[in-house]
Amino acid sequence: MTPEQRRAVVTPLLATYPVSTRPACQLSGLARSRWYHQSERPSDAPLIEALQTKSAARPRWGYRRLHILLARDGRHVTARQVWAMDVIGDQRATCSRFRVFSLVDTSLPAARVVQVVEPLRLVCGVATAIAVDNGPEFIARALDAWAYAHHVQRALIRPGKPIENAYVESCHDRCRGECLDLHWFASVPDARETIAAWQEDYNMVRPHSALGQLTPAEFASTFSQSPQPLAYTS
Repeated sequence: MTPEQRRAVVTPLLATYPVSTRPACQLSGLARSRWYHQSERPSDAPLIEALQTKSAARPRWGYRRLHILLARDGRHVTARQVWAMDVIGDQRATCSRFRVFSLVDTSLPAARVVQVVEPLRLVCGVATAIAVDNGPEFIARALDAWAYAHHVQRALIRPGKPIENAYVESCHDRCRGECLDLHWFASVPDARETIAAWQEDYNMVRPHSALGQLTPAEFASTFSQSPQPLAYTS
């Protein structure tokens, strides 16, 4: 169960039965610190309302043009507000499987995910939210503790709704078609080397239609305070 689901169990317990917070949290498996924690993330309601208003007035416009209108109104909305993360699997020549962790701006336990995202936090800062599915890597306590410590909200998508994490799904589609499906990996080091070469090509050489045929590196250089391209694999 996610912390949000555990919180949903505690609320009716406190409202219905004469129990204190401690046993209610123990029963649901929710840490009391999580129960008392108040999110510091500002509400997105004003931004959503403004976006819905502009979208209703211009229903044929896509999000890029609507983003420009929001920027003209003085609303600062960037891709670094949410990280999209997921894992994708393949197998070696020996038929043993490995997994690739992707972040967009071998077995992969939650602790390994934290080992990857923590250096990124130190290099380019941290997003206000990360969009992830309900895989065991992303709902475990290790990632939950890391997100809580750095005031990062985990935006869990609904089961069976990968479109809600479209950025990373799009990245995985390209990774699968342009890299994984084209190679026969002899070992995990071989897979790492091949995927790293594809990653560099993806960021430094490959034109992206969504970026006006620029590479992510070229697009990032157009912003004075932009981090490195937000497409990582490990």
